[in-house]
Amino acid sequence: MQTRRPEPLHDHEHRRSGKGAARLLLWVLIGTAFVIGGYLASWVYPENPLAGDLSAAVGAVMLALPILVTAVRDLLEGHVHMDELVAIAVLAAMAQGDFRTAGVIAFFMLISVVIETRTAEGAHAAIESLIRLTPTMARRLVGDREESIPAAELRPGDRIRLLPGENVPADGRILEGRTTLNEATITGESMPAEKGAGEEVFAGTQNLTGAVTVEVTRAGEDTTIGKVRDLILAAERTRLPISRMIDRYVGYYTPIVLSIAAFVWFFTDDWSRVVAVLVVSCPCAIILATPTAMVAALSAAARLGILIKDVADLEAFSRVDAVIFDKTGTLTTGRLGVVRLAPSGGLPPEELLAAAAAAERFSNHPAAKAIVGLAEETGVPRVEPTDAREEPGRGVIATVHGETVVSGRADWLRSNGIADADLDRADARDTADYSVIFVARGGRYLGWIGLQDQARPEAAAALRRLRESGVRRIAMVTGDREAAAARVAREIECPEFQAGCLPARKVDFVAQVRRDRYRVAFVGDGVNDAPALAAADTGIAMGAAGSDVAIHSAKIALMNNDLRRLPFLARLSRRTRAIVLQNLGIGMTFIVGGLLLSGAGRLNPIVAAILHNLGSLIVVFNSGRLIRDGEELE
Repeated sequence: MQTRRPEPLHDHEHRRSGKGAARLLLWVLIGTAFVIGGYLASWVYPENPLAGDLSAAVGAVMLALPILVTAVRDLLEGHVHMDELVAIAVLAAMAQGDFRTAGVIAFFMLISVVIETRTAEGAHAAIESLIRLTPTMARRLVGDREESIPAAELRPGDRIRLLPGENVPADGRILEGRTTLNEATITGESMPAEKGAGEEVFAGTQNLTGAVTVEVTRAGEDTTIGKVRDLILAAERTRLPISRMIDRYVGYYTPIVLSIAAFVWFFTDDWSRVVAVLVVSCPCAIILATPTAMVAALSAAARLGILIKDVADLEAFSRVDAVIFDKTGTLTTGRLGVVRLAPSGGLPPEELLAAAAAAERFSNHPAAKAIVGLAEETGVPRVEPTDAREEPGRGVIATVHGETVVSGRADWLRSNGIADADLDRADARDTADYSVIFVARGGRYLGWIGLQDQARPEAAAALRRLRESGVRRIAMVTGDREAAAARVAREIECPEFQAGCLPARKVDFVAQVRRDRYRVAFVGDGVNDAPALAAADTGIAMGAAGSDVAIHSAKIALMNNDLRRLPFLARLSRRTRAIVLQNLGIGMTFIVGGLLLSGAGRLNPIVAAILHNLGSLIVVFNSGRLIRDGEELE
């Protein structure tokens, strides 16, 4: 019964809930009691075989009923699937009056469904915990008054209060207070995160210490945790190419097996062999080979904050042999710090900073955040542009107090009509060791701002482990200057880098590596790198928590910035592929061996049922080894 079609485990109708499995188990136990009663009655009252036969018949009918219902429904829908083989085997045994054998066959078929369901529930635990951690009620602030409302009624713009020990009911931004949050459900990171005013919080995370006031930015299904859950469940409904191949040829399998059974009956006239052939040929193990491994792998990945949109992407990553990284925010912390203000022509440094901060006010680029942050720390008056346009990878042009402010790369200023000898001199010589933002206002060059960030402490080790896992080419691309890129490349032991790359150049570099016959994964922040993520064989967005663009632009999204997740992902993809192949080998061995032994009369129907389910359970438990993968990173 468990082999209706090669689709993910949770899609089977009888596996949709734990309650359904519990009801099926109760039904199986009652039917089994009658079958056992049939055996006991034959031993205790050998002179009255009718009592044992009647008890066995009742039990066999009860156990056969779920199998027959599924088989009949398939036939009425115009489908011929694997269930029909088991149904024919059970009916053949009953037609011979061998109700005990029919009952035992049906028992083993149904009990394997219960065991597989319980195993699948364990694999889904990491996913379903996402829902349970989102509270049903929230403390909404209306003026100075606090009211308790269902979390489902929260809307963007609402203010809520979080107390220590409570779970966060919606995504938001802290307005007042400081606290520590456990964000493991979103990022997979076990260390609590310190949060203060202006920082984001996510639904489903736990507030550990302080009381804070939060402005809701996303609620309900729009929250990060809602999108995470939807993407994981959608991934479970996807299939590997090998699963689609099995589905394509499944319609031929049942007629072939029935032909083999007819052949055995014609030459042996032995119904026992026919029943054994039908039972052992049901390819449950083959059909379970892929979905069980994928459910386990997706659960292991979800536990560590890794979202995989399609199981084919996980399988494809096992063949990746080149990884290209964006630099800022991926290999480096992305927390750029302003280390130098270089105004031109005697301009006060604070005026240079004020102009840049105003233009960059609404940009999400790490350099923009660093400049705006420094301006706020030093008390520079806050000014918002009346009009701003950002060119990804180049800079910003904005209107501030009626004047046009241009901020970004030197060639961005030149393309906007800024020509100045100081600009050319600084661009050629003075700024080599920095990530640089050049600034102009009203057509006049104001100076430059030098920033630096640090490589992530785990970056070098992560790149080494990627090479050990079989990745033959690792490269870094960045819009930064050659000197700044070279400094980071040395720190992280990256053998190849491309500096001065605009988004289009990153796409070209990905295409060039692919033309060199590499299978390429691109790792970036999912915002400015969206074209390169799409151009690679596998796009991986780093630090996707809270970023709709990052979650949707890549095939795989890492909810935190821990680069150790990448070697783990490479190992998981390779282990998953190996376990799928192992499972298929196990299934084929049991089917081919069982058919040979059954046809030769060396396997009776009961032993055939035991072997059939033994193969299925070996596959399930072999796949289950993936569930706890990556525990060392928690």
